[in-house]
Amino acid sequence: FPTRRSSDLLQFFFYDVVKITVLLCVLIFLISYIQSYFPPERSRKIMGRFRGIWANIMGALLGTVTPFCSCSSIPLFMGFTSAGLPLGVTFSFLISSPMVDLGSLVLLISIFGYRIAVAYVVFGLIIAVIGGSVIERLHMEAEIEDFIRQAPAVSEAEIPQLTRRDRLDYAKEQMTSTFRKVFPYILIGVGIGALIHNWIPEQWVEDVLGRQNPLGVILATLVGAPMYADIFGSIPIAEALLGKGAQLGAVLSFMMAVTTLSLPSMIMLSKVVKPKLLRVFIAICTVGIIMVGYLFNLTQALFIFI
Repeated sequence: FPTRRSSDLLQFFFYDVVKITVLLCVLIFLISYIQSYFPPERSRKIMGRFRGIWANIMGALLGTVTPFCSCSSIPLFMGFTSAGLPLGVTFSFLISSPMVDLGSLVLLISIFGYRIAVAYVVFGLIIAVIGGSVIERLHMEAEIEDFIRQAPAVSEAEIPQLTRRDRLDYAKEQMTSTFRKVFPYILIGVGIGALIHNWIPEQWVEDVLGRQNPLGVILATLVGAPMYADIFGSIPIAEALLGKGAQLGAVLSFMMAVTTLSLPSMIMLSKVVKPKLLRVFIAICTVGIIMVGYLFNLTQALFIFI
C-alpha cells in the first residue's frame, strides 16, 4: 500500500495548502483593514475608558484583530506599553493576539466545527484576561526594559488620517508581507500533518496523547512550546493528531502552546522585558494552557463536543 499512502499524502497536502492559503489571504486582508483603524495611541485612548477587569477584557478582545503570530504582536505590545497602557492590559493583548484571532475562529470552524472553535476562542480569551490581571496585581512595571518605558508617546494629533485607498493599500501590504513570512510554516505544518495522517501508526498517537495517558496534555504543551508557527501552520498538525486518536484537550493545548510560547517569540520578548517578568509570563501561559487542555478533555468525555 505505499503507493496509495503516497497518493493520500499528496492529496492531503495540496488540499490543505490551498484551503489554508485562500483563507489566510482573505482573512489577513480583512483583518488588516480593520486594524488600520486602531493605531496604538487611538487604542490606548479607547481602552483608557475602562478600568479593572474590563480593561483586560478590552485588551484581550483587541488582540483578536491583530497579526497572526506572537513575533508580530510584540512590536504592538511595545507600542501599547510606550503609549501608557497598564501593564496587565498589554499582557492580556500579548497573550490573546497570537492565540485567538478572527482568522483562527474561521479556520477552526472549517475543521473542528463551531462548538470547538468557539470554545477554543473563549478559553483563550479567559487565559488572556486572567494572565493580564495576575501580572497587573504583581506590580511588575519595573520589569519592563527602560527604553520601552521611556519611549515618547505619540499624540493622536500626530496620527496620519488615512483614506479608504490608504487603508486598502495597507491591508494589501500586510497580506503580502504576512503571507511571505507565514507560508513556509504553512508548508511545514501541512507536511507534518500529512505525514502523521498517512504514515504514523494510530496506536503510537493514542499511546502518547490518547485517553490512556493522563500526561498527554502536559506533553503536548511542552512539545508545542519551542516550535514556531502561527495558527495556520499548527492547525494541519492538530487535525492529523485528532484523526489519529489524540485527545481533544492535548491537541488544542498543543496549538495554544505553539502560537503563544514559541521559542523565537520568547527570545524577542526577552529583549523587551526582564527575566523575572518573562518567567512569570511563561508560567502563567503554560499553566493556563494545560488547565484548558484538561478541561477540554473533561468536556469531551461528557460528550459536550461530540
